Amino acid sequence: MSLLNEEIVACERCPRLRTHCLEVALTKRRAYLDWDYWGKPVPSFGDPAARLLIVGLAPGAHGANRTGRMFTGDRSGHFLYRALFEAGFASQPESSSRDDGLVLTDAWITAAGHCAPPGNKPEPEELRNCRPFLERELALMPEVKVVVALGRVAFESYLRVRGERVSAHEFGHNFLHQLAPALLCSFHPSQQNTSTGKLTQTMLNEVFLRAREIIRSAPDRAAPRQS
Repeated sequence: MSLLNEEIVACERCPRLRTHCLEVALTKRRAYLDWDYWGKPVPSFGDPAARLLIVGLAPGAHGANRTGRMFTGDRSGHFLYRALFEAGFASQPESSSRDDGLVLTDAWITAAGHCAPPGNKPEPEELRNCRPFLERELALMPEVKVVVALGRVAFESYLRVRGERVSAHEFGHNFLHQLAPALLCSFHPSQQNTSTGKLTQTMLNEVFLRAREIIRSAPDRAAPRQS
């Protein structure tokens, strides 16, 4: 998995996104003027042997694009990591930097896109360019029992990677699709959703508590593969 993450960080497939990430890293936000922004594609993060796979949208311009770690340093991450902590997947409820000591257990976080897009809206072609990374992650993670898709874009990207017909699967908060692995939907913990009350901390907690129960009810981990 570390080699795949190295490829993600070195990716230059989407000129518009690379330009945007670097521009944000140079201009910065006033509150983060003393930060050395990451400014590159953001690698996935967590436990490579995870049974829970979390698929987000893309890094935030002043969140993961600044810190270099998925859902770290912005409001979305505050909601997500609290939920993961409550469900026992995270060692602490907050995420501020790559060096804050946060450890994920039995969970892996990736995204439909690994570069921060202008307006938080990656183009379809840019999502297609990132799709092979998710395909390879899935192949490298045979223990996954449940996938949580944060938002419709992540939901549809995952279904396309799986070769599923998107229109055959309804998106809704805490909707469960009986695929293998199981697919659990959630509204994205974006500032727009959390500030309007479309998604509350309790609602997000319930999704990951449900994911935990699905994992606990699944058969035991497969026996170690022979080398």
